[in-house]
Amino acid sequence: MPDQSNASLPTLWRALLAEALGTMLLLTIVIGSGIMAERLSGGNTAVALLANTGATVCGLYILIEVFGPISGAHFNPAVSLVMMLRGALPRSHALAYVPTQLAAAVVGAMLAHAMFDLPVVQISSKLRTGQGQWLAEAVATAGLLLVILKAPAGKASAMVAAYIGAAYWFTASTSFANPAAAVGRMMSDTFAGIAPSSVLGFVASQLCGAFIGWAAAYALTPVSNLTLSKS
Repeated sequence: MPDQSNASLPTLWRALLAEALGTMLLLTIVIGSGIMAERLSGGNTAVALLANTGATVCGLYILIEVFGPISGAHFNPAVSLVMMLRGALPRSHALAYVPTQLAAAVVGAMLAHAMFDLPVVQISSKLRTGQGQWLAEAVATAGLLLVILKAPAGKASAMVAAYIGAAYWFTASTSFANPAAAVGRMMSDTFAGIAPSSVLGFVASQLCGAFIGWAAAYALTPVSNLTLSKS
């Protein structure tokens, strides 16, 4: 997820296409691997989650490597909004990125269903709610933004993928850390789904976590670096 300067920003339509394809494929990977894992695990939830984690880590790394040079590989409205507030993404781009990511996430869920001969349009019935889940999403998203903003040059894709893989296991929510993922997974009544009534709490927690991660990254940046970045 390379930081973008105004001088090197891609043509908007190419960036939107990259965000659409990347977000769609990310949700297809998360939901599709969840379906496959649940079918093959014989009811062992730990094994299913492990398989789901492995597929997500590998897929996310590849998607960031492929689409990062084109759009920044956000695939996540929380990331796009923080980048806009930092001045690393123009407002016009950010306001176009967010609906594109949300729509693409829904298409990704539908694509996963179609591949597994399931009803293409679904609504999840899996409740994910409570203070522990909300705190987990805030922690997961704060950590994600901190990793993105502080990753050494050229290492963001591997570090982001590894962090999300770890967060699948150390958070109570299995680390959505992404409003688009919450919306897409709302449209899937499968292993990776989330009920519509649970989405608002997740998204609110993710946005709070994103700003906490941004603040932490700012606090960890030497004043001299901040001055140079604004000059």
